[in-house]
Amino acid sequence: MCADTLHPGERALDALLVCRLIAAQFPRWAGLPVTPVASGGTSNVMYRLGEDMVVRLPRTAGAAEDVAKEHTWLPRLAPSLPVAVPVPLGRGTPAEGWPWPWSVYRWLDGENPAVGSIDEPGPLAEDLAGFVAALHRIDPADGPPSYRSEPLSARDTDTRGAIAELRGAVDAVAATAVWEEALRAPGPAGPPVWIHADLQPGNVLVAGGRLGAVIDFGCLGLGDPAVDLVAAWYVLPAGAREVFRATLGPDDAAWTRGRGWALSIALLELSYYRDRSPYMATVARHVLHELLHDRTAAPSPTG
Repeated sequence: MCADTLHPGERALDALLVCRLIAAQFPRWAGLPVTPVASGGTSNVMYRLGEDMVVRLPRTAGAAEDVAKEHTWLPRLAPSLPVAVPVPLGRGTPAEGWPWPWSVYRWLDGENPAVGSIDEPGPLAEDLAGFVAALHRIDPADGPPSYRSEPLSARDTDTRGAIAELRGAVDAVAATAVWEEALRAPGPAGPPVWIHADLQPGNVLVAGGRLGAVIDFGCLGLGDPAVDLVAAWYVLPAGAREVFRATLGPDDAAWTRGRGWALSIALLELSYYRDRSPYMATVARHVLHELLHDRTAAPSPTG
C-alpha cells in the first residue's frame, strides 16, 4: 500500500520500502510487521513497526530538516513536560532510493480529538494549558528559532492574499477585521520561549478524555508564546476555550495575537489543502468558523 502524496515532487513510499530500510539499518527489528498508520499529517508518513514502535518518514526535503532537531531536543525537553512526547529510538539515513533521513520512535497510544466534537472538553483544556505553560517555562538557551518564529506582520501579504483567494468560501470582511486587530496588538513583552507552534488535532493524542501525548515537533523552537494559543481554536470548542485561557492566563495582547496566528495558519492551510487533503481542509474550515464566531476575543488593545 502506497502512501498518498500531498505535495509536488513527493516521493512514493510503501511498506515494502520501509521493511527494506529497517532490515538494512536496524536488523534487530527486521521481520517485525510494518503497517501504515492512518494520519492527517502533512509533513510525515508513519508506519507502525511491531507493537511498540513507529517509523516516521518525511514527505519533503523541508520536513527532513526537522529530523535532527527532534532527535536533539525532544530528549532534553521531555523530562520537563507533563505528558508524553515522541521518544527517538533510531535515526535512519538515506538508502534504498529514499533520499532523506528518517526516524523510529516509541509508539504512543491515544486518539486524535475529533474536530468540533469533544465530550467534556474542560479537562482537556486544562491539560493543554498545562502542557503549553510547562513548555514555555523551559530554559530557552541555545534553542533554534521556531518554524513560526516571525512576527505576525511578516505574514501580512500571504494572509491577505489567502483572504482574497478564498473570498466566497470565507467571510472576507470578518476575516480581515480579525487579522487587522491582531496586527494592532502589542508584541510579546519578553524574549522568545520554547513553542510547539503546531498544536492541531492531528498533533494531540487523547486518552480517556485527557491529554495523553503531544506529537510532531517539526515546528518546535523559540518564538512568540502566543503561537501556541492556536490550540484554543484548533482543538477546543468555545466553552473550553475559556477554560484554556483562564488556566494559562495570557494577557489580552497575546490572546489577540494568538487569534491572528490561528486565522493566518487556517487560511493558508485551506488555500493549499482544499484540493489536496479533505481532512486538513475540514480542520481549516472549522477553525475559521470558530474564529469568525468567537465569543472569547480580547478587548481591543487600543481601546
